[in-house]
Amino acid sequence: MKTILLDSLVDIADNISVSYLEKWAQAAIDWTVAFLPKLISAIIVFIAGWWLASLAAKIFVKAMNRTKADETVVSFLKSLIKNVLRVIVVVSALAQLGINVTSIITALGAATVAVGLALQSTMSNLASGVLIILNKPFKVGDFLQFNGMQGTVTKIEMMNTYLKSLDNKEIIIPNSKLTIDTIVNYSSLGIRRLDLNFTVSYDDDISKVKAVLLKIVARNPLALKDPEPLIGVSSHNESSIGIDVKIWVKNENYFPLFYAMQEEVKKQFDENGITIPYNQICVHNVN
Repeated sequence: MKTILLDSLVDIADNISVSYLEKWAQAAIDWTVAFLPKLISAIIVFIAGWWLASLAAKIFVKAMNRTKADETVVSFLKSLIKNVLRVIVVVSALAQLGINVTSIITALGAATVAVGLALQSTMSNLASGVLIILNKPFKVGDFLQFNGMQGTVTKIEMMNTYLKSLDNKEIIIPNSKLTIDTIVNYSSLGIRRLDLNFTVSYDDDISKVKAVLLKIVARNPLALKDPEPLIGVSSHNESSIGIDVKIWVKNENYFPLFYAMQEEVKKQFDENGITIPYNQICVHNVN
């Protein structure tokens, strides 16, 4: 009797387990069938939206370039538009999953305030980026010196400004740094002065040296005639006379003129018998 009762209880338990598993499996299938279209829709919205955000940014850049807009403004707005559109894409994808977007937006707003307090430097970089665009202390293409670094501005984005150094290295500077520290902009005025110094012997004729240097400058097409170049004695050294040569030049011709002057001065000094002193050690034999 006990065996029959036990077998009955086992059968009932098995039936309950099978029934429960069948219901669970059916519920899982029903949920998957109902959720799958939403998931596919969300994936499509995300992929297409992400691509369209990049495309919209590119179209915006092309449209702005046709109007010959400032490259600095174009670079910043491209970064801003792309990121804003991508946030919208993410929210839209979540909406396809049936998630309450309103609550997400509210939460994002609250989170933005909290994150803004926690990430003050990030918000400072963003605000500084806006100030750079509005005040235009420099623009894309300008050659800057900042904290011992030099480079040409390649792009200005929401958080950072990018420079390309003379040896082709990328320098990334947070925007907040650029609004509080001193920047030297070599490009904003269009021309700059090339300052050179040469040394000659005390035995050389200073008037002749100055005439040779003036002739070298006058023959070089990169050297500007206005403002006029300035050539004069700058120092009396222990074994040489210092001669300063100050030439005005367009920004893009600064380094070509610098190297051309160094080479031509050596050639002309040699041809005209002008001595360039160098350190020597004289040993006197007293025996």
